[in-house]
Amino acid sequence: MKEIDPQTINRAQQFEIWKNAPNPMLVFVKKMDVTNLIKISRRKHLKFNMLLGYCIGKSAVSQKEFYLLPMGDKLMQFDKIAINTIVKNHTGEASSCDIEFSEDFEKYNHDYLTYTSQVANSCMDRDLSEDCMVIGTSAIVDTELEFAGGMYSGIYNNPFIIWGCYSKHFFKYYLNISFQFHHAQMDGMHASRFLNNLQKTINSLIVN
Repeated sequence: MKEIDPQTINRAQQFEIWKNAPNPMLVFVKKMDVTNLIKISRRKHLKFNMLLGYCIGKSAVSQKEFYLLPMGDKLMQFDKIAINTIVKNHTGEASSCDIEFSEDFEKYNHDYLTYTSQVANSCMDRDLSEDCMVIGTSAIVDTELEFAGGMYSGIYNNPFIIWGCYSKHFFKYYLNISFQFHHAQMDGMHASRFLNNLQKTINSLIVN
């Protein structure tokens, strides 16, 4: 992580406008066809949330906006991305686990299983925010969600993705995904590009 001069990149104007805004976060919601992930999860006995987290990371690493993060009056740049997942620990409460993204699927799956298990057992959060731009995620598995948003705290400016249970319509499975992002980090067109790429990544994922 390093501080950069906003004037040296194409986000300078947006950073100045939005860095001190009362609520600079936007939320986009998109219905995703997750049929391919359901099939892979069942056929390969892989965790659905791990598969979706991998697709989120794979879609984000190709967009330069995801390597930037506003922190107060500073704009920070990272060279790595991590996916955060919320883990139910052994006391029944929630713990936070950051997993550095790797395009090597086997490595990402191994790290996901290893670190989520460690966090669940220890009840200690795993924080990689000093080294990685962390994309937050939260799976609300007890209900279907039409929309989730409004989580701006003034401290946590990271992109955040929330989903609930998937639903079935005929032979397809669908999932509403809420994507919250800081307007100084990206504009609507960048967020739309990410969500479209995420759907393509989900559709094209192959696990041998």
